[in-house]
Amino acid sequence: MITAAMVKELRERTGSGMMDCKKALSETNGDMEKAVEVLREKGLAAATKKAGRIAAEGIVTTYISEDMKIGSVVEVNCETDFVAANDDFKALAANVAKMAATTNVTTVEGLLAEKYVGDESITLQDAVTALIAKLGENMSVRRFEKFVVDNGIIQSYIHGNGKIGVLVQLACEKQDEVLKTVAKDVAMQVAAANPLFLNKDQVDNESLEKEKEIYRVQALNEGKPENIVEKMVMGRISKYYKEVCLVDQVWVKNGDYTISKYLQEEGKKLGATMEVVKFARFERGEGIEKKEENFAEEVQRQMQGK
Repeated sequence: MITAAMVKELRERTGSGMMDCKKALSETNGDMEKAVEVLREKGLAAATKKAGRIAAEGIVTTYISEDMKIGSVVEVNCETDFVAANDDFKALAANVAKMAATTNVTTVEGLLAEKYVGDESITLQDAVTALIAKLGENMSVRRFEKFVVDNGIIQSYIHGNGKIGVLVQLACEKQDEVLKTVAKDVAMQVAAANPLFLNKDQVDNESLEKEKEIYRVQALNEGKPENIVEKMVMGRISKYYKEVCLVDQVWVKNGDYTISKYLQEEGKKLGATMEVVKFARFERGEGIEKKEENFAEEVQRQMQGK
């Protein structure tokens, strides 16, 4: 006999619907373990069916160790902002960030194959698949980046409920609250101003030559004499550096300072040199082509089981 208590236990273990749990228990004559397997198999089938749907919503989140020496930023995607706000989905994203910070693998595929931090009896891929079956949307771990530091700290900043996530590595001989505040300010700068490079040395030659050619054509189209075009190009390149290089950008919290000058001033107060080593900025869904859906048609498809 299938009891309500058995159905409740199976629901708690698998996250599946009540009727699905009752049916699975009936199919397996009340064998709980076999019922779990049946639901997982059905869940896998459901996940496969949903795998082609575009997942451009979701969460960008970060993980920082207590000593601020290890950090990660990850993007975990789903189909709708409704699921992105779901507690189970947010818990999955947080666990992915923790795994990314503590793993030695460098690819998403490698991370998905590792034991899940929330339940070491399954892999991360298993956890994602189970949540797809439970919440009914396609999901994916899209990307991650990990920082490790000996000298200095790692700081993070999340903007817009997970729309943008930033990780910053700051080098300094001293570590105190001042350093943490500066690192947070730099992370907020990265989120707001979206720098493409850390400094001039990191601007690749292809990007630089492309900008020069654009400015050169602009100057000629403005009717400027060729003998002064090159000077105009170099002047505009100088402006370009200030726009795309983090340390040369004007600090969003105080227009009298560049980030470089801000670090110098705060370093003097602390009695130590501060330097941004690197940063990572993830924006949710960037580069993913979103598919426009007719809501009425989507509801009808779901009612028809498509």
